[in-house]
Amino acid sequence: MKQARILQNKTYLYLTEFFAGMSVMAVELGASRLLAPYFSSSQIVWTIIIGTIMIAMALGNIYGGRTADKNPDPGKLYKRMIVAAIWIAAIPVVGKYLILGISALLIFTVNSNFLILAAFFACMVIFVFPLFLLGTVTPSLVKYTVDSLEDNGKIVGMLNASNTIGSILGTFLPTFVTIPAVGASVTFLIFAGILLLLALVYFISVKEGGKGAAFGVILFLVCCLAGRSDSFAFWETDLSYEGESVYNYLQVKEDENSVILSTNVLFGVQSILKKDNSLSGMYYDYALAAPFMAGVYEKERLDVLILGMGTGTFATQCKRYFPNVRMEGVEIDEKITDLARTYFALPEDVPVAAYDGRAYLNVVDHKYDVIMVDAYQDITIPFQMSSVEFFTMVKSHLKEDGVMVVNMNMRTTQEGSMNEYLADTISHVFDSVYTADVTGSTNRELFASASPDILEVMQDQMALTSDSDLADLMDRTAERLAAYEPGDYLLTDDCAPVELLGMRVIDELIRDEVRYYREIYEKEGLKGLLDFIL
Repeated sequence: MKQARILQNKTYLYLTEFFAGMSVMAVELGASRLLAPYFSSSQIVWTIIIGTIMIAMALGNIYGGRTADKNPDPGKLYKRMIVAAIWIAAIPVVGKYLILGISALLIFTVNSNFLILAAFFACMVIFVFPLFLLGTVTPSLVKYTVDSLEDNGKIVGMLNASNTIGSILGTFLPTFVTIPAVGASVTFLIFAGILLLLALVYFISVKEGGKGAAFGVILFLVCCLAGRSDSFAFWETDLSYEGESVYNYLQVKEDENSVILSTNVLFGVQSILKKDNSLSGMYYDYALAAPFMAGVYEKERLDVLILGMGTGTFATQCKRYFPNVRMEGVEIDEKITDLARTYFALPEDVPVAAYDGRAYLNVVDHKYDVIMVDAYQDITIPFQMSSVEFFTMVKSHLKEDGVMVVNMNMRTTQEGSMNEYLADTISHVFDSVYTADVTGSTNRELFASASPDILEVMQDQMALTSDSDLADLMDRTAERLAAYEPGDYLLTDDCAPVELLGMRVIDELIRDEVRYYREIYEKEGLKGLLDFIL
């Protein structure tokens, strides 16, 4: 029999299991990169991805086992693999549109947990079906490879081992090879192509199913032509740079006044360069109070460390206004540092270490006059840099009169907010804590020190500055500074639910932003809303 010959080649069936396992993990990692520019890459989003994929795989296992018992035809399995391959190849073509469509629908119909629900439904719509089909592979192959009870344990073990080894490679290859080299879109196409090739080998061997296989190849080629773009912000036409690194989606946008870096499609500015060398108009300006609090004009050299360097907005401003500053930056994403040198005029003499901020503090013993913590992006707040243990480590790297400045975004008035947790935690470590809300944004700057005199020092230093713009800025910042009254909230290495806290604030901000449009939708329906927008 034609099918019997291909079944006798168990190596081919083990390869099927191997590449199916590899593709599942590659799609899972690709899913995180597809969702991250819209929903962040927080633990919550990862939980949704893993959970929905496990649901798909479990259902696929059940269905695959039942169908293999009823009709043990390997052609059925390989047809499912063709369908899965085409679906995966289509993800770069339609995935981002589906995400925005689902988000647009939910934003007018849900009042809470918007990002959780949007990410969940996006995962369900985009990823569950192809991974359900791949979930049928293992039980089907067990049926086709087990000839007798004498060696069934060995064969099942080999199949599972093949799947596991493939999954291991499918974990490492996208992260360290394909996504950094060619992007998430082409990564989907690569692994879809592998699945399609496996199925084609089967149908060519048995000389059956040629029309369906040929149609699958045509659809795959169409997806390759239409889905090679790595643009997540497909509505933007004037980006200076758009790409991906190991850690982030990256977007550089330039206009006549400034250059902006964003790591999120929908909201957030991570760094900005003003072309006329003026102040940024953002939280970086307020952070300049930290060198004043540390006595910048009294010291021969002011040592400044930035954890979360980005493209160096704060570093550039410090070097512009304070010639005696020695800058040192830590940025985990080397690609961002490359962009900083290319687009944001970060001086070559400013060293930037490619480290996690906390890991860097673990390996250096230097003490600094100012440490800026600017590693919080939207809801993507690294828990290890939000705990009492972390801030204790920061304090140990400050000089006696040193100052820590922390940029806290997502400001809100709700009790038990992310900012309240962070400020209370910092107050457990530092004696003097002051905050200043940034005008026109949801940012709040927090200044902390072991010294009780930082406000007095700041006032004395402000009198020494010769730059009128900087002096005016410091006057406005000083007026906004308020002593923080600590509460009892505490984040620790053992318990720091930063994702849930951040998600709660994002929900509130989204509700505020869309309230006006929601009212139009509720009064006039979808047609009225579209008429208003268009």
